Amino acid sequence: MQLISFLFRSSRKLVSIAILTGFLSGASSAGLIALISRALGNGAVSQIAWAFVGLAIVSLITSVISQMVLIQLAQDAVFKLRLQLSRQILSSELRHLEQLGNARMMATLTEDVQAVATAVSSFPFLCIDLATVVGCFVYIGSLSWVVFAMVMGLFFFAFATCQWMLNQARRRMVFAREDQDVLFRHFRSITDGIKEMKLHYPRRQVFLRDELETASASFRRHNIHALVLFASAGSWGKLIFFFAIGFVMFALPGIVSIPPETLSGYVLTFTYLMLPLDKMVLKLPILSQASVSLQKIDMLGLSLKQKAESTTIPSTVQTWNRLELKSVTHSYYQSEDTKFTLGTIDLTLNAGEIVFIVGGNGSGKSTFAKLLTGLYAPETGTILLDGEPITEHNREWYRQHFSTVFADFYLFDRLLGLDASDEDAQRYLQQLQLEHKVQVVDGRLSTTELSQGQRKRLALLTAYLEDRPIYLFDEWASDQDPIFRELFYTEFLPKLKHRGKTVWVISHDDHYFQFSDRVIKLDYGKVEYDRVTSEHP
Repeated sequence: MQLISFLFRSSRKLVSIAILTGFLSGASSAGLIALISRALGNGAVSQIAWAFVGLAIVSLITSVISQMVLIQLAQDAVFKLRLQLSRQILSSELRHLEQLGNARMMATLTEDVQAVATAVSSFPFLCIDLATVVGCFVYIGSLSWVVFAMVMGLFFFAFATCQWMLNQARRRMVFAREDQDVLFRHFRSITDGIKEMKLHYPRRQVFLRDELETASASFRRHNIHALVLFASAGSWGKLIFFFAIGFVMFALPGIVSIPPETLSGYVLTFTYLMLPLDKMVLKLPILSQASVSLQKIDMLGLSLKQKAESTTIPSTVQTWNRLELKSVTHSYYQSEDTKFTLGTIDLTLNAGEIVFIVGGNGSGKSTFAKLLTGLYAPETGTILLDGEPITEHNREWYRQHFSTVFADFYLFDRLLGLDASDEDAQRYLQQLQLEHKVQVVDGRLSTTELSQGQRKRLALLTAYLEDRPIYLFDEWASDQDPIFRELFYTEFLPKLKHRGKTVWVISHDDHYFQFSDRVIKLDYGKVEYDRVTSEHP
């Protein structure tokens, strides 16, 4: 079974221990049933009383050990699975991720992983059910109302004592559910913020360590506590169940007169097999769904592994002078039958320039931007930075040169991976006229629920604080009011250039071209012209 194989991959030793103790618990429980039958048959009650107590204790202890080990192991396995998938997504090629689609990745991260989590959570109880094959309690009150009253008294006692553990477990399940909401928000950050993550290595590492791993660990901790309490309550109830049998067999005959037939019917009822069989049947759909989910997870993991990029830690970004594109092309299918090709492109871009990249819809501007920033790798041709070819071995380092605000940007609610202080952030917020709407406390934005234009200004704040050599803005001004659009072209861009930054702007605002050094126009994947602007500040 795939579920067992999944657990064995996590820890073969712990799974073996859990299964062994589970079967010991089952054997002890079956021994108790056999002991009861023997006592009913020959009436040698006093000789086997201590054996009964010993087997009950062994059954309880081995049951708790098996469940606790499997619960811990299962939660660890799911915890590692989530982090592994997240790391694989972040390390895979952007083009491949776009082809897979966010829906598939989110379905795997949420629905498939949750299906596996549900199955592995029920697996401990399945092992116990399978090992023990305990009979269900179909108590027929007509056998003896005295016995029925006694057993019901024990039942209410067990219910009252278990209620405290169940309430504590439910509290922790509520905490786990809140952690799950946080996890799903982080999963959205992975899929929607992949470009920003790829272009900033420190941010990606801080996100994995401080955000995703912290939330996953909290979710795991609350789940373990809750499930252990549930298991303990179940085991305590099981002990009370056997105590009820012992009470009826060993103590009750000394209090009231009970016909042997009543005792036989009582024991036979408790050894009836329908309940555990029914429970195992009910778990079959869960196990089947987990098997399908594990297959999808394995397929996605294999696909991501095949398209994984180099994971070397990037070296320090240094100043640059010249970026060259030599015979660069990149192709993708816009539909099943329509293929779009960007290139062949031969360009040289110089440090310190303000370059406008223009063209109609579908001309290839966004694809060109992803090639320039290293998010896409050229299919043919070479990109060189100061004469050094950009390959899979140094592409991570190359991407660290860029601060970007793409048209489909993602806005994090924390300034991840940045060394800037809250005061620096507040100063930029004042320049962007957002200080009355957003505050920065300990690197966290008070809100991101703003208009699209204001959200783009917050994205610009992050780009400023990154302080990279090259800035790329994809239609940044399109959602701004006329005043901020003019400020962007007439003040923000010249100030960046004055600081020695290179600025590339994808824009349709032709009446601001005078503020650029160059204008590059694309037309259906080809460079129509590359002109030096005659007038600029």
